[in-house]
Amino acid sequence: MTVTTSLVTVPTRDGDMPAHLWLPPSGTGPGILLLQEIFGVSDYIRSRGADLAELGYVVLAPEIYWRLDGSVDESRPDFMEQAMALLQQVDWELAVSDSVAALDTLRARPEVSGGAGVMGFCFGGGLAFNVAAVADVDVLVAYYGSALPRLLPLADRVDVPSLHHFGTADEYIPLETVEEIRSAVEGPEVEFYLHDGAGHAFDNPHPMFLHEPARLDAWRRTTEFLERRLPVE
Repeated sequence: MTVTTSLVTVPTRDGDMPAHLWLPPSGTGPGILLLQEIFGVSDYIRSRGADLAELGYVVLAPEIYWRLDGSVDESRPDFMEQAMALLQQVDWELAVSDSVAALDTLRARPEVSGGAGVMGFCFGGGLAFNVAAVADVDVLVAYYGSALPRLLPLADRVDVPSLHHFGTADEYIPLETVEEIRSAVEGPEVEFYLHDGAGHAFDNPHPMFLHEPARLDAWRRTTEFLERRLPVE
């Protein structure tokens, strides 16, 4: 058997939100809510969804930008400007409520067993942290959560096993700020890793962002964390 993928919908108060679903080769497993970067549910995010499904997880990636006008074309030289323009349209509270609705939809799927976690990259890393503060999740994985500096008042409400990744050369989140985040979230259930020389979005394979040693090390640590904290039976 192989990973299967399909398009599904998530009921929200404003209608059905599109989402991408990956089922593992076994057909069942723990759930992971996968939250996008500022570029949307891109080819990169979809590849990570497939990677997680290969590990045995049922993965759901909602289209958080579904209410917005426009999209990001990463083949165009101005794709960063496109993404930033979309980001300016985001209503954060709606994004959180949509993500929680997606988590509820994921948990309710018959293929999900053994709990559900939330994982996000960049914009999605902060969103995942916020979801973990307000909803029932079993684990949190956040890659360079860009909204974390303003979400630290929620840190006391995130009491699940958590894994955070940051690069030491992140141009959007200075190392001083990263250390403030580390101090705010630290605890016996928290793992926090700094990746030397890596910039923001270092896991994204686009040449503008990729830091291959950090990408490999972070993914190894992520898979080990999930094996321990959200095991596939």
